[in-house]
Amino acid sequence: MSDTFQVASISSPSRLVLGTGGFRSFDLLRSTIDASASTIATVALRRVEVSREGSLYDLLSEMRVQLLPNTAGCYSAAEAVQMAELAREAFGTDAVKLEVIGDDQTLLPDTTETLKAAEALVNRGFEVWAYTSDDLIAALRLEQAGCAAVMPLGAPIGTGLGISNPHAIAMICERLQVPVLLDAGLGTASEAALAMELGCDAVLAASAINRALDPVLMASAFRDGVRAGYAAHRAGRIPARLHAEASSPSMGRPDLFAETPLV
Repeated sequence: MSDTFQVASISSPSRLVLGTGGFRSFDLLRSTIDASASTIATVALRRVEVSREGSLYDLLSEMRVQLLPNTAGCYSAAEAVQMAELAREAFGTDAVKLEVIGDDQTLLPDTTETLKAAEALVNRGFEVWAYTSDDLIAALRLEQAGCAAVMPLGAPIGTGLGISNPHAIAMICERLQVPVLLDAGLGTASEAALAMELGCDAVLAASAINRALDPVLMASAFRDGVRAGYAAHRAGRIPARLHAEASSPSMGRPDLFAETPLV
């Protein structure tokens, strides 16, 4: 991974992508974006009125934050494709975060409909960031369909449970060639750091920040957590061992080989 985060035509010096839903005010959102250092933000098309002055779109444009429209709230491939086309017309971007939900209670993704929508959108020239389960095969199929990025969940949306299956996320990161972003379920900055240590290219955070008691402070914590996890992944952690191993080896210690004790 290079220092610059790149997905197709979108690049950023930050590996934290911010969700914009749920903020109490634009002023709070502005301060949170500043604290996060993020330059990419996801926006549900249903929540944006481009023609209205003082809109979310205006705020992101003013702050030079790249808008990534998403198909939140869609329950079928056909609905998601239609929503993506509306987003491209409204915002003039080919990038889209694809979400197709399969269940009202868990908000888990419908991987069958997601794959169907991904294939259709790629054929229409979209750069698809696909939200999916933490299933390796589903992730591989989305990559094979031509998705620009794959976004497995850590846990169900908004639960704050963290990464339920770190091994699954690590396998996806190891096998896929396109960027992998941990999406959904995070609750705090240490979990964002873990996602990066597992090999993710970036992290998307929404509820963990906008529902925090202090969203601005949590945004700065996520910023630092992502940076720390990315650095740790590049540094290379030591292998886990069943038994202790001294950090200072005994080889060459003179006191172990002297005939009389050294004082």
